[in-house]
Amino acid sequence: MIVLSILILLIGFAALIKGADWFVDGSSNLAMIFKVPGVIVGLTIVAMGTSAPELAVSTSAALAGSNEIALSNVIGSNMFNLLVVLGVCAMIHKVPVDNAILRRDFPICIGTTFFVLIMIGYKAVADGMLSGDMAAEVGMASRVMGISLLVFFVIYLILLVRNAIKHPTEEEEKELLPVWKCILLILIGVAMIIGGGQAVVRSAETIATWAGMSKTLIGLTIVAVGTSLPELVTSIVAAKKGQTDMAVGNVVGSNLFNLMLILGVSSSIHPIGVNLASLYDMLILSVFTVITFLFCLVGKSVKRLEGLILVVLYVGTVVFAALR
Repeated sequence: MIVLSILILLIGFAALIKGADWFVDGSSNLAMIFKVPGVIVGLTIVAMGTSAPELAVSTSAALAGSNEIALSNVIGSNMFNLLVVLGVCAMIHKVPVDNAILRRDFPICIGTTFFVLIMIGYKAVADGMLSGDMAAEVGMASRVMGISLLVFFVIYLILLVRNAIKHPTEEEEKELLPVWKCILLILIGVAMIIGGGQAVVRSAETIATWAGMSKTLIGLTIVAVGTSLPELVTSIVAAKKGQTDMAVGNVVGSNLFNLMLILGVSSSIHPIGVNLASLYDMLILSVFTVITFLFCLVGKSVKRLEGLILVVLYVGTVVFAALR
């Protein structure tokens, strides 16, 4: 039974990653056929496509009532992006940071992270519930929070699109797919994303029960790492080629999409009960987000030593989460 669950988990991850890839190919080609500027396609369709695995898992978990996985997947993915994806890239090659990211995107990411922390933690602070059973419910990711995050997401997207129109970049000519193939790729991609998300959630629950792990821990580690694999693989390949210019932007953008869109959608569908372990994880994520921002500010780059520190912080966090 457990072997079958692990196999289903791996198939689910593969379906999520390939489905997202096909969805991006189909939708971006279709947008270009209808003369949508490439930069806007990149800021919207491609960015959403790379976040599709997290969206599918968290939404499936929310619909199934597996609230711990819905929240911990977002927190775990953001930690993995900040500490491992960016850290490994910096260890391979020094990562430069664009001024626009330091002035606009990273501060928005920090603000959104602390907004979520306050919204899910204020009740625990007020009731003095910051110690005790890690599985005890101490707060709530409410529909009000979810809708607020979606509103932030729309405002942020408008800001990005307006900036892209104001500062256009030259677009490369590329051979486009026929319309029928674009639509087919989109439909197959969406089906694989939905099916893969459900497979990951159900198999992760089975594995957690068998291994005696909490759903919070498995969402924070196995599920989060699996859904973040596209970002890791893409960033490592780019770093090996010395093309690290977009690494910080990709990580920060992915984290913003995870918080605003994914957590916004999942908590709007079904309010998410927050246990003490998830509250601590959200606090740790907030601290790590600030630390990473400070690394980026110094010399406007993330250096090899700083990358190593980020990876070590991630390993320490996972060990702490497993032992608590």
